[in-house]
Amino acid sequence: MKISCNWLNDYLKTDLAPQTIGELLTGCGLEVESIEPFESVKGGLRGLVIGEVKEKDKHPNADKLSVTKVDIGTGTWLSIVCGAPNVEAGQKVVVAPVGTTVHPVTGEPFEIKKSKIRGELSEGMICAEDEIGLGTSHAGIMVLPEDAPVGTDAASYFNLKGDSVFEIGLTPNRADAISHFGVARDLAAVLYTEKLLSDHLAELDAAQLPPSDAFSDELPESEIAVQLDNPEACLRYSGIVIKDITVKPSPDWMQQRLQACGLRPINNVVDVTNYVMLELGQPLHAFDAAKIAGNKIVVRKVAEGTPFVTLDGNERKLSEKDLMICDAEKPMCIAGVFGGQHSGVNETTTTIFLESACFEAVHVRKTSKHHALKTDSSFRFERGSDVNITLFALQRAAYLLREVAGGEMASTPVDIYPVVVEPAEVAFSFHKAERLIGKVIDRGIVKKIIRALGIEILSEGGDALLLAVPPFKVDVKREADVVEEVLRIYGYNRIEVPAQVRGSLSYAPQPDAEKIQNVVSEFLVSNGFNELWNNSLTRTVYAEGMTAFGEGEAVAILNPLSSDLGVMRRTLLFGGLEVITYNQNRKRPDLRLFEFGKVYSKVADNKWPYAEHSRLSLWLTGKQTPESWQQKQEHVSFYQLKQMVEQLLARTGVSPSKAEPLNDELISEGLTYLLGKNELVRFGKLKKNILKKTDTAGDVWWADFNWTNLLKAVGNSKGIRSKELPKFPEVRRDLALVLDRKVTYSEIEQLAFQTEKQLLRNVNLFDVYEGENIGTDKKSYAVSFILQDEEATLTDKQIEKVMEKLTKVYTEKLGAVIRS
Repeated sequence: MKISCNWLNDYLKTDLAPQTIGELLTGCGLEVESIEPFESVKGGLRGLVIGEVKEKDKHPNADKLSVTKVDIGTGTWLSIVCGAPNVEAGQKVVVAPVGTTVHPVTGEPFEIKKSKIRGELSEGMICAEDEIGLGTSHAGIMVLPEDAPVGTDAASYFNLKGDSVFEIGLTPNRADAISHFGVARDLAAVLYTEKLLSDHLAELDAAQLPPSDAFSDELPESEIAVQLDNPEACLRYSGIVIKDITVKPSPDWMQQRLQACGLRPINNVVDVTNYVMLELGQPLHAFDAAKIAGNKIVVRKVAEGTPFVTLDGNERKLSEKDLMICDAEKPMCIAGVFGGQHSGVNETTTTIFLESACFEAVHVRKTSKHHALKTDSSFRFERGSDVNITLFALQRAAYLLREVAGGEMASTPVDIYPVVVEPAEVAFSFHKAERLIGKVIDRGIVKKIIRALGIEILSEGGDALLLAVPPFKVDVKREADVVEEVLRIYGYNRIEVPAQVRGSLSYAPQPDAEKIQNVVSEFLVSNGFNELWNNSLTRTVYAEGMTAFGEGEAVAILNPLSSDLGVMRRTLLFGGLEVITYNQNRKRPDLRLFEFGKVYSKVADNKWPYAEHSRLSLWLTGKQTPESWQQKQEHVSFYQLKQMVEQLLARTGVSPSKAEPLNDELISEGLTYLLGKNELVRFGKLKKNILKKTDTAGDVWWADFNWTNLLKAVGNSKGIRSKELPKFPEVRRDLALVLDRKVTYSEIEQLAFQTEKQLLRNVNLFDVYEGENIGTDKKSYAVSFILQDEEATLTDKQIEKVMEKLTKVYTEKLGAVIRS
């Protein structure tokens, strides 16, 4: 939300620097994310002055140039060569002296320098409007009225004021501060508190509402009747007929303020409605009275599927839940969200019906979401608007329209308020407030802060107050809310940190999940991986129709910010692929990534219908090593990923009990490691149809750890243990096994360790052969076996006995043929 410093000062008349105001606002909960200078004209006309052309002579060396003498109030006339055809002696003009930087409408800024043009001295420039950003015309120099004072700064003459704009990160609960006046109200309370701390008798300089005297009791009743059919969706509806409107551009001061807050000026009527919205937080809407059929406004809901063309020219199908502003025949506006194309104000409009209403927040939020329309109006109504300000906002807008559009009131205002919203009564205890705040604050100051925020004290006795909280404070409903209001105005930074902090010791459970995660993270980073931290919200289309993520449906968000953030993620996979695609598109294809995170799903459980699980994912893609003249470039493969998975498990002290081949919806050429019946990790090459979902190029190798099962395994394991280096040598023996194609290496490895549990230390596959020499349905594995006895040197007899057992079990159980 953008707030203009100049505009803010209209209500407070402070002389504080913008930086100081920003610090005070941040301290009271309105976080100022940035303070930016604003100039309605580029360069702010700095250095430009009003001058008078005293003499004009023809340039001796150029037919289209003139040599002028210009007085800018310094006592010395400037000699300026001018090429404009309309320059004449006696004119008041805008002059850019030497050293001034000029900012044209198009092109880059440039500095005026003393020069000679065709042999004649030129000490400045007489400006056209497009050369200084005041317009687009380049037909000639700007000629000002005769009464323009010579020597005056151009910025002062054209009433250009520099401004500072605060970008406030407004939290959704602060609907009371969604306007300039709301921010001013908080700032006034903060400044009052600053004075109270040194002077308990200080008076509150409250933020002053802007002038609004526009209504008259002598006017007739409105010729446009209003009917409210859905009071549950429209808490209050106010409106007035204003005649003799002249639609034209709004004055410069209004345009500048709208532009400072990021809004584009349109015309004086629309600009006034936007101005009041930014000023008071109350959205308004103006209808062309001539287009209201039957001279009747009906606030109602319409049939499902009713077509309606909005201001942007798009036809939308209305929902039966949408609240509409209709005339006697048709819908004219989506209430609180967006106007219609055929009922708005244009240059021919002379009479308007001005609407100021309070629409119920949930109805506006649902309609805005249904039509994917986020507007300045819906932004305010969704958070809850002040039901008691509709008439004042209407009067303020009428006041401004009379000033900028010549509008006159044609009737008294219509005001339909079916159920009056009373202030919320809240009991407040000083003792409880002191316990929550952690400090005893002078109770007199607390009461004055409460009143400064617009909260009425109905009664007080002993330790307690009974408060009446006005409707504009939509987030203050409980005692704790009032305590928060007091604390943010008093200042969080005034709550001292105690010298002693008492607490009880708690011992980390075994295993310490955070410690293990840090160990694994450090291991991965030391092996060239970068950590990701993706959003838990993702696209609905990623997991649609897939069963690879387990049972249960995706957890959908009721009010998603966008279609890209529609559901809670069911896997870490697609977040990592989005990162890979982003980097590939920026010429960074060689990636090693990992992420810890939770995944979510719905489950068939009446106690709690949602489940979350912790996962760890690794991604490998691109080349194995950086480009170098010393070695050949090779892409990462299954074996690099397998090595990282096994090293990670070894680092945590976990040894899988079983490995199974994997080929599912996501992965081909993969393995699953299990410990008992629990899956530890699944990994392999991602299928092309999965990569297409995120437009990821090349091969991507992915490992998905069940972090919960892995932590459980770490807790049950004996951990990483060190042992003495062996004193006796190890022995290697090799076998060449001809096997059926369906036999996997993991079966060979597991069978070896099951057969020889004492002397076998390691098994390794070092060659694979497939060809016609052994048959098309066969393959040959060359496998090495490392044997070692830690108590003595192995004898030939022991080695031969082990190899005979291995040969026998491979022959009998796998149908292997031993090649010599």
